[in-house]
Amino acid sequence: MNDTQRESLQARGVHTLLAQFTDMHGVAKGKYVPLAQLDELIETGAGFAGPSIWGTGLPRTGPRAEYYARADLGHPIDPLPWQPGYARVVCDGFVAGQPFEACPRQVLKRATARLAERGWQLKTGIEPEFFLLQKQDGRWVPADAGDRLDKPSYDLKSLPRKAAFLHALQETLGGWGRTVLQLDHEDAHGQYEVNFAYDEALASADHLMGFKLAAQALAEREGWVFSMMPKPFANQPGSGLHFHVSLWDLKDPAHGKGLFSPSADERAQGHDLSLLGRQFIAGVLAHAPALCALAAPTVNSYKRLVVGESLSGTTWAPAYVAHGPNNRTATVRTLPGRFEWRLPDASANPYLATAVLIAAGLDGIDRGLDPGPACTEDLFALSLGEIRQRGIPLLPQSLAEAVEALASDEVVAAALGPVLHGEFLRLKRDEWLSYARHVSTWELERYAATF
Repeated sequence: MNDTQRESLQARGVHTLLAQFTDMHGVAKGKYVPLAQLDELIETGAGFAGPSIWGTGLPRTGPRAEYYARADLGHPIDPLPWQPGYARVVCDGFVAGQPFEACPRQVLKRATARLAERGWQLKTGIEPEFFLLQKQDGRWVPADAGDRLDKPSYDLKSLPRKAAFLHALQETLGGWGRTVLQLDHEDAHGQYEVNFAYDEALASADHLMGFKLAAQALAEREGWVFSMMPKPFANQPGSGLHFHVSLWDLKDPAHGKGLFSPSADERAQGHDLSLLGRQFIAGVLAHAPALCALAAPTVNSYKRLVVGESLSGTTWAPAYVAHGPNNRTATVRTLPGRFEWRLPDASANPYLATAVLIAAGLDGIDRGLDPGPACTEDLFALSLGEIRQRGIPLLPQSLAEAVEALASDEVVAAALGPVLHGEFLRLKRDEWLSYARHVSTWELERYAATF
């Protein structure tokens, strides 16, 4: 089979493989491997110095110092249109011949295996929002200088100026077999969104990493920076990474039974989701503070997760732990047979975010949790006092708060595994400390000559 695959790739002009894995921060890493070494990449993997990879916690010496990225042929090998002759191979992390527990893709595989034991499969549709930026006079600005509307969402004046880039991105994803549903200008200057069809959870995360590689390369070709920074501009909305989530019965021969779909009686009672679906989102809400550390994993993330006026009138990011039918102001927006998890931002590692989402949802099912009454109000329109009167909890308001919630959440910690959990806490505490000690221009302007 490997010979056939090698010959097929060679016939398509491929001479080099990009052995790609993902580090703790959700950044693609890898190296080039000649096509002739495909067997070695499948059987042993490409070798890397383990301590050079964020989040591994591997030693500098001994047999466990080496990290191997081993090809997973369950994901198709994707030629890179912007780099003729090269093709991407999605890899898993192995150490000492065994699946490496702190590899983010292995973490998600463990989570999906828990679902498979019950005969279930999670499917996600991930919606990446991003900015196209450039440096001007030492400042980051939108790559389109004419993009200036106060409410730029769906703008058909600026969108055509980036049509060539977006079309190239669409063609690349389509060539890889991904179904692109739509592309649009989002609600901030220089911000865009690409939606592709939902898929099995691991495949969706793989697709997102491929999307990032393609978008980065295509933007760089134009002299722009493709940015998934959550909140680059203080007065404008940030970039989300919304997950549309559904659960399916693998025992159904056609995989056609959605386990979150409500019965006729449940629909008559006003429910968008089945009892199982409501228990799942109850788990997601119960573990929201810890999930926040993985779904909003940077200092900058918490400048998105606030309620307040932006240039366009709203932030579109949740700040409160709540759920509601088609309610985009809540953490969980319920829809018939599925829900949208609106907490993640563009900097989230898709493998880790999905893995902890599964762990939280299964805990909700296993404990028979109730998500509480659905919220139909516009939460952005309520005062903090009104939110408190309704007993609606706040999401963490800083990375430090989210990380401490993660430190004490046994369910989410177990999903990550002790190595990755410990490394994540250590690195994110260091990130917060570095930020807390930084003296900003804002502070100098406000305080230098004040006292």
